[in-house]
Amino acid sequence: MASSSSSSRSRTWRYRVFTSFHGPDVRKTFLSHLRKQFSYNGISMFDDQSIERSQTIAPALTGAIKESRISIVVLSKNYASSRWCLDELLEILKCREDIGQIVMTVFYGVDPSDVRNQTGEFGIAFNETCEGKTKEKIQKWSKALNDVGNIAGEHFFNWDNESKMIEKIARDVSNKLNATISWDFEDMVGIEAHLQKMQSLLHLDYEDGAMIVGIYGPAGIGKTTIARALHSRLSSSFQLTCFMENIRGSYNSGLDEYGLKLRLQEQLLSKVLNQDGIRINHLGAIPERLCDQKVLIILDDVEDLQQLEALANETNWFGPGSRIIVTTEDQELLEQHDINNKYHVDFPTREEACKIFCTYAFRRSFAPYGFEKLAERVTWLCSNLPLGLRVMGSTLRGKKEDDWEGILRRLENSLDRKIDGVLRVGYDHLCEDDQFLYLLIAFFFNYVDDDHVKAMLVEDSLDVKLGLKTLAYKSLIQISAEGNIVMHKLLQRVGREAIQRQEPTQRRILIDAREICDVLRYGKGTSNVSGISFDTSDISEVTISDDAFKRLHDLRFLKVTKSRYDGKYRMNIPAEIEFPCLLRLLHWEAYPSKCLPPTFNPEFLVELNMQGSQLEHLWSGTQPLRNLKNMNLRGSTNLKELPDLTNATNLEDLNLNSCESLVEIPSSFSHLHKLKKLWMSYCINLQVIPAHMNLVSLELVTMTGCSRFRKIPVISTHINYLDIAHNTEFEVVHASIALWCRLHYLNMSYNENFMGLTHLPMSLTQLILRYSDIERIPDCIKALHQLFSLDLTGCRRLASLPELPGSLLDLEAEDCESLETVFSPLHTPRAHLNFTNCFKLGGQARRAIIRRRSEFIGKALLPGREVPAEFDHRAKGNSLTIILNGYRPSYDFIQFLVCVVISPNQEITKISNSSTLLCHTNGYIFPSYEEEYIGAVSKCRKEHLFIFRSGYYLNVDPSGASREIVFEFSSKSQDFDIIECGVKIWTAQSIERGYLVFEDDNEIKHDDHTNRVRGHYKASNVDYKSVSRKRPRKTDLKLEIPRRRF
Repeated sequence: MASSSSSSRSRTWRYRVFTSFHGPDVRKTFLSHLRKQFSYNGISMFDDQSIERSQTIAPALTGAIKESRISIVVLSKNYASSRWCLDELLEILKCREDIGQIVMTVFYGVDPSDVRNQTGEFGIAFNETCEGKTKEKIQKWSKALNDVGNIAGEHFFNWDNESKMIEKIARDVSNKLNATISWDFEDMVGIEAHLQKMQSLLHLDYEDGAMIVGIYGPAGIGKTTIARALHSRLSSSFQLTCFMENIRGSYNSGLDEYGLKLRLQEQLLSKVLNQDGIRINHLGAIPERLCDQKVLIILDDVEDLQQLEALANETNWFGPGSRIIVTTEDQELLEQHDINNKYHVDFPTREEACKIFCTYAFRRSFAPYGFEKLAERVTWLCSNLPLGLRVMGSTLRGKKEDDWEGILRRLENSLDRKIDGVLRVGYDHLCEDDQFLYLLIAFFFNYVDDDHVKAMLVEDSLDVKLGLKTLAYKSLIQISAEGNIVMHKLLQRVGREAIQRQEPTQRRILIDAREICDVLRYGKGTSNVSGISFDTSDISEVTISDDAFKRLHDLRFLKVTKSRYDGKYRMNIPAEIEFPCLLRLLHWEAYPSKCLPPTFNPEFLVELNMQGSQLEHLWSGTQPLRNLKNMNLRGSTNLKELPDLTNATNLEDLNLNSCESLVEIPSSFSHLHKLKKLWMSYCINLQVIPAHMNLVSLELVTMTGCSRFRKIPVISTHINYLDIAHNTEFEVVHASIALWCRLHYLNMSYNENFMGLTHLPMSLTQLILRYSDIERIPDCIKALHQLFSLDLTGCRRLASLPELPGSLLDLEAEDCESLETVFSPLHTPRAHLNFTNCFKLGGQARRAIIRRRSEFIGKALLPGREVPAEFDHRAKGNSLTIILNGYRPSYDFIQFLVCVVISPNQEITKISNSSTLLCHTNGYIFPSYEEEYIGAVSKCRKEHLFIFRSGYYLNVDPSGASREIVFEFSSKSQDFDIIECGVKIWTAQSIERGYLVFEDDNEIKHDDHTNRVRGHYKASNVDYKSVSRKRPRKTDLKLEIPRRRF
């Protein structure tokens, strides 16, 4: 019914209702009363009295059926005696299938089973009508009666008052008209993608049973909006529908669990049956009333399992084909109710978020001139949350630019009341422990690894594992695949508002800068404070007393930061300050003292973050460091020595980047058996690293800019990531590097004195040698069967390339000015080859690049002013037409090797890395628009050849009229011109030999006139060998080509 739904959404209906009936049975009685009631209710109904009855259904009647939103079939005992009625019925059911027309039934003096089976008096009348008719016609009528008899409707025998039945029918028609697909959601940003994903989960073609599907995600993400759009789109396909909103707030206080469930069932039945005041006295009412009805029920904002048990405990409560959709913030609730079909609503992209905001702020999808940056700022402040974008868009609509600034400054510090009212519900419903964990994440552990958080709270009374699971299930945090905890920016502000609502003496976490200043200066803190998150951005001077932390003996998390640096900041800290002994997190950016106080006790410390500090050393002697997992001293430019880390046996991450005064790594590092990451970039004076440490857990080492080393220090043979770029003194790599069997990434770029490699580990996947003085690549590189990226950009002394591994996907050789030769043949069919500005490439190298294996799917960019003669079909300019004379295809797919000569637009001075070639094809192949990503054409100093492979489905014309294939090329951004273009057809011979078949060099004809006729080319009869492919429909075919940067 997807197509029907789409069709009905786009139609304009002339009539609201069409009635199919047998005139003598009902025209002067039931139908006249129904027409009067419809008129009273404002429902237009088609009047057929002016149409003359005949043997066949009149075209005017057929048109009226198609132009009516609802058809009501009044089945009386003589209905089947009329061929006219039966043909009307066929047309009605066809419209139901094709355009989503709603069909309702009234069984007026006839039993539905007699209609379905054509029995009783109804069957006698039908059999008389069938006399003399074809078997095919009789079967169509019989099936139509069976189908319409299965559509639930009003049964005359069930009513003792016909006028009440007519009022009910009119009310049902009104409800269905009101519930028909609206345009409210038509232009809503991103809604169509959500609806398509939901419809695939709903399995609407499955009619054998009912299904329950869940929609979950954080508050304000758009769950209710998606559910309303689904209700609007799908309701016409169900007998009964109901959108039961805000179930979270529907519980009545003062009732026990059983009474609450009764009230919920009463609300649902009242809505779905459209009857006010329904009262029930047992919990079996829903299955009793709805077990044979195909219903669509939306249960919005469910928060408790009891609510689901009351409203949709079993799928067999509802008729076959029914769908129950549950929206909730709590994923666990869906799992507890065994709802396996679940849809998680993700945040929109930044582009979609900006469109959502602009739709509400400017009533269009983009910001007007002068408001672009402001719109981006709002999108950032709302962190792409649709609720925030909608509320702020409505708030700012029509406001002047000056007004925007004031409102945005307010949003930076506090939540809009409407946003807070929605988002804080989730926090308010947490237990006390989970609320505390929520606040800890909001102010200390956002974007932190979950294992790190568990280590921080390991000795706390909190059940951290269960708490994180609860917060994640309730969509208050997300835990990424890498294990990082992420809390939305607006949910962080919910935490801020929650703390501000607490009594000052009851606060366990302090976040207000002024309040923290008083605590640190006057010692006003209380013993129940566990955490301080101090942003000093709006504070010009901070004074800390000697006993600032004396009363804060339970303080475990101390974080001092400055989110905005304006240069106006002074911190006065006493030398003898005493930190609390239970500290687990000490994060103090730009710490002003030269060393930590002598009384500092790091026994319970899990993380020490002193980035940008004035520290020269940390502490003396050996300290108890068994809990320390993370130490960050980045940017501490005065740090001269590291402390003894012998006892830091659990340290996993050590960041020493830009510790410019550090000279030596202490021998105690040999005890760091769990160290995984060691950051030492731009330690410009570092000279000594202990030999033979061979730390078994070490995975990553960065030494970029460590300019005092002439060779790679052997810190560990177990690392998989090594970055030693920008090392001006670096000269050699020891042969033992071949034994580093876990090394995947090696970056030795910008090492001016580095002359060459002799050995490489077999495990390498990425090798980066940019702008080094390397003169040759070792032959052993061909054996690196995992290598997929080789970057030689700017290696100006490199003269030749050896045989490369077939695994290679990306070769960057831009600006290799001395490069002349390339191993031939190149066994890199999938690689994208970038030889930009390699002007010394010889003929052999150029042929090797062009003549790659037949499974070639990569690309190549290399200097050149004209299409090589190897391409059979060539033309000046940006278009080319190939004529396939007498060609009769054996296959429906044809492949080409394409070459274009591009010339950079000299008027464009800005270097762009995103040049794209547009390729439009037409004629004997299906029309296609390709985008081939080239890269930074603006870096090309002269004309270049861009070569790529392409394939197209043949548009085989049985008449054989056209045998032309037309190629047109252009620049997407107008940053280059097309000078020439050429194409070579891949033949069966090419594929069988494994390489493209070119003429021998001595036989290449350079006279274009041998094949060129006014830019058109003729191809001889060839048989193309290709894998069997399904032919597409005759629509434009867009081929998706992998994008690689050149």
